Amino acid sequence: MNLSADVKSILNLPLATDPRWVNLAAISIGGILTDHAYCEQKAAISCISLIQHYSSKKEIVYRLSPIVTEEWGHFRLVLQELERRNLPLGNQRKDVYVNQLLAFQQKGGHEDGRLLDKLFTMALIEARSCERFKRLSEGMEDAGLRNFYRRFMESEAGHYTLFLDLAKQYTTPEKVEKRWQQWLEHEMLVMQSTALRGDRIH
Repeated sequence: MNLSADVKSILNLPLATDPRWVNLAAISIGGILTDHAYCEQKAAISCISLIQHYSSKKEIVYRLSPIVTEEWGHFRLVLQELERRNLPLGNQRKDVYVNQLLAFQQKGGHEDGRLLDKLFTMALIEARSCERFKRLSEGMEDAGLRNFYRRFMESEAGHYTLFLDLAKQYTTPEKVEKRWQQWLEHEMLVMQSTALRGDRIH
C-alpha cells in the first residue's frame, strides 16, 4: 500500500486530521505514547474477543490470531519507548472517538449485521490510527519518533485491509458497500465533533 498517496483514496477516510494535531502531539509526547500504548492493548483484546465470540468462523479465528500477537508486541514496543524516555505508562483515558463508534454499532437484529459492524469498527480504528501515525512519521521534529511511527503506520494499514476483507466474507457485497458508506459518514461526523487533543491517538 502506497501511503504517500492521499488519505481519502487509500484509506477511504473522507476527512483528514487537522494538521495542527501533530504540533499538539509534539508537546505532549508522554501523553501520546501513553494513549498509544493503551490503544495497542485494546486492539489485542478486541481481536481476542472476536475470536472467542465467533469461534465457529474459521477465517476470523485464523486470520486474527496473529494480529493478537502483533498488537501485543506493539504494546510492548510503546512501553519500551516510554522507558527509553524515562516516562511512566500513566493511566488509561476515556476514548471518546472509539466510544462514539461503538454506539453506532447494530445492537439487535441478525448476528451477521452485528458482526459486520464490529469488523467495520475495527477497520475504521485501524484506518484512523494509520492516518495519524502517517502524520507523526512525517511531521515530528524528533527523528526517532518519525521512524518509530513509520513502522506502526505500515502495520495499521495492513490491519485495516484485513478487517475489510473479513467483512466481505460474511455478507453480500451490496450490504457491505451500503453499510460501509454509512460508517464512513458517521466517522466523519465523529471527527468533526471530537475535540482536537495532542495527547490522544484518536
